[in-house]
Amino acid sequence: MRPLTIDLHRLEYALDNQDASEHYLDLESGNIRAVFPGDPAPGVNEKYDVQDDRYLHIEPLGLAQSIAMREAFLFTLNDPNAHALLSSALQGRKPLRNFDFKLEDFPQARQAWLDYQTVQLREYAITWLQENGLEASKR
Repeated sequence: MRPLTIDLHRLEYALDNQDASEHYLDLESGNIRAVFPGDPAPGVNEKYDVQDDRYLHIEPLGLAQSIAMREAFLFTLNDPNAHALLSSALQGRKPLRNFDFKLEDFPQARQAWLDYQTVQLREYAITWLQENGLEASKR
């Protein structure tokens, strides 16, 4: 595996991305670049020294993975009222938005979710790096 200095928080954000932007990892610098709709992908407009394999697209977690992460979190939750409401929020339309909305009613569960999400996204980020033959340097 090739070590690369990468901002893991930014990689986690890219993996959890819910907006219309796309993210790319620059395999030379370790920077993560956001590309918004209508903007060209990084490196496309290079006139000289074109390197097709310099930028690696970061595919965000799919809806099924995001829902599965929230369902797994519910198994760690000790509040039966929060568990029932949050579980039902994941069953309807716009499950992620409904989950986040219902979570606002339970401050302790919300903090527990944020802590859980941080750990899970870090694991996803490290797995993503490994799957792409990379590792974050230990700086």
